[in-house]
Amino acid sequence: MRKPTLFVLFLIVFVDLVGFGIVLPLLPLYSEKLGASGLMIGCIVASYNLMQFFFAPWLGKLSDRIGRRPIILLSTAGSAISYALFGYASGLSGTQGLVMLLVSRVLAGICGANLSVASAYVADITPPEKRSSGVGMVIGMGFGLGFIFGPLIGGLSNHFLGEAAPGWVAASICLFNFIAAFFILAESRSKDAKPPVKRSQWAQWAHTLKQPKLGILVLLVFLATICFACFETTLPLLLVKHMDFEETQLYYLMAYSGFIAAMVQGGAIRKLVHRYGEKPLILASFFGLTASFVLIPLGSSMAAVLGSLAIYAFFSGINRPPLTGLISIISPDNEQGANLGVSQSASAIGRIIGPPLATSLYFIQAPMPYWVCAGIALVAGLIAMVFLTRLLADVQGGKGGGDAPSPKEP
Repeated sequence: MRKPTLFVLFLIVFVDLVGFGIVLPLLPLYSEKLGASGLMIGCIVASYNLMQFFFAPWLGKLSDRIGRRPIILLSTAGSAISYALFGYASGLSGTQGLVMLLVSRVLAGICGANLSVASAYVADITPPEKRSSGVGMVIGMGFGLGFIFGPLIGGLSNHFLGEAAPGWVAASICLFNFIAAFFILAESRSKDAKPPVKRSQWAQWAHTLKQPKLGILVLLVFLATICFACFETTLPLLLVKHMDFEETQLYYLMAYSGFIAAMVQGGAIRKLVHRYGEKPLILASFFGLTASFVLIPLGSSMAAVLGSLAIYAFFSGINRPPLTGLISIISPDNEQGANLGVSQSASAIGRIIGPPLATSLYFIQAPMPYWVCAGIALVAGLIAMVFLTRLLADVQGGKGGGDAPSPKEP
């Protein structure tokens, strides 16, 4: 009988994120070529996350009930179909192309529960003290490597095979991933695990957020994600349209950022968490992101852009693993998927707000989204500085859980 392992889960998440990395840099550029306004570009990007907001908590709770494996398989199959639609839309023009592009992102968002369920998978098979490093290896390094190979594959397929090719390549990769996952991914949730508490989606949100420890962490995830979404949405426009870089250079620069993030999350994060703990890393990440957002639009040379992207990649790399790890540590075993689903749903709200905000600000003045994000990151750092000391003292003292009623209570 197969045993669940982090390595197998990492492979599944990594391959899925390669497909994500192929499509994401092209989305704003393709949308603009099809005639979308700045606001419409942001809305198309945000549609994925709108679906995440509604479906991630539900799929997280479903994984608490029926297991992680079926949900990961479902989301992987959905990704393959959505990227095929993206490839089809890329060969169309005008309104028809924009509608198909939107449909592809809506389907991807409905099925895109990989990250919260994968985080719950990590929680199922790792002790609390290794959760942050486990999340860093599986989710963080998967993201980093996905953004190395994804943009490179997308750029090469676009250059040699045409604009429709990246979507079809991403669909093929995800189809292969589904077949591989079907045969090698084992179930992580124990048959003896406590049954999940039945709550509606809004009741689950209320239950999670009224616990002060979880509420603060979810807020920090939300603020961080707004910053990440603004960066991801406007960087292609900033580099290609404002700074006159070539599209091929864009792919290489995104791969460069992904490489740094992967090195941080795949190895360095474990040592950093062990040496410094979660709080200093979370604080450093937000203040470091503040500096990077100030510097990125100021780059006037390749060296300056490389330096500012390196700062962004490093500090974004140390942001998510300790936040997700703490949410997992605090959550009861039978609410891992539900609470991590709420976290992903909060992240989805950030990605709903971020793209239209960023593109609207960009078309007012190109550097403006980055200045606004610098302010958001600074506020998040100050919130973390004020509230995380007591939070981590309680966690380290073994209190865990939330301050809300026991999960056994209705």
